[in-house]
Amino acid sequence: MPWDPVTLNDGRSMPSIAYGTWTLGNGQGVVDQVEQALNVGFSHIDTAQAYQNEAEAGQAFKESGLARNDVFITTKWSGRDGLDIQTSIHNSLKHLGVDYVDLYLIHSPRLAQPDISTVWAQMEKVKADGLAKSIGISNFDAVQTAELLAHAKVKPVVNQILFHPYVYVRQAPVVAAAKAAGIVIEAYSLLMYVAFSASRPITHQPGGPLDKPLARIGARLGATADQVLMAWAISKGVVVVTTSSKESRLKGYLSAADLELTTQDIADIDAAGAIGQRRMSARVFVQRAVVVALVGAAALGVCGYLGVEVF
Repeated sequence: MPWDPVTLNDGRSMPSIAYGTWTLGNGQGVVDQVEQALNVGFSHIDTAQAYQNEAEAGQAFKESGLARNDVFITTKWSGRDGLDIQTSIHNSLKHLGVDYVDLYLIHSPRLAQPDISTVWAQMEKVKADGLAKSIGISNFDAVQTAELLAHAKVKPVVNQILFHPYVYVRQAPVVAAAKAAGIVIEAYSLLMYVAFSASRPITHQPGGPLDKPLARIGARLGATADQVLMAWAISKGVVVVTTSSKESRLKGYLSAADLELTTQDIADIDAAGAIGQRRMSARVFVQRAVVVALVGAAALGVCGYLGVEVF
């Protein structure tokens, strides 16, 4: 069974799994990896102005030989080089080699200057001009989403946010706000957790609370931990943005749609995620306290004595 498309609040349809280019860098390797994803069955490419690989994603699409309406293309206004939305969307279209994108997002609410309503009006013009079929947001919290909706003539169709079991409880308010407004949640970093100093695969953290439920469910279904997490995301009704350089793993992600998790499976993953979030929060608090102490030591000129470097 394929990943079912989702219907957006503007009536358009969007593939529910996307191949993301965030971590790919640039160069020929990106072209090869995006083309590989398209060849194995992905039909949604997610890129951004900030990733600096829109041209590579566009080249991969061109080389795939697929028709324009066979591939859903998302990119984002990231405010790079201080460029405004109108200039940025035209640059993105040129880099991608297309006349329109299917979805255009505000990459972060921090870009909303002088305010969210002014910036959103510019996004609405992008849609009105036919440069983007749909428009949306990314990394907006519940309060920022409400502020946008209070002034919007056109609702955002999606909010793309960090989403995995270890942040599921924390993200509950923005997920609820999106659901109430008919906004689809897109999940990035589903298979990763962001620690204080690095991002690491959830499935490469031995001893984490998710280990046991993912292993137990995977053994019963003959699936990898990654696939179980994908199936968990499907159960939550979110669109997944993911990536891999390995063809076999990409095929595994697509086949995760065939997995049938029980209500208990989902509850067990939710519970393990909540435990993990509490542990992560406590660890980050300690790490931040250490950094504060080191910064204080630097101010007193004792870092050389402590043998540490503050950066």
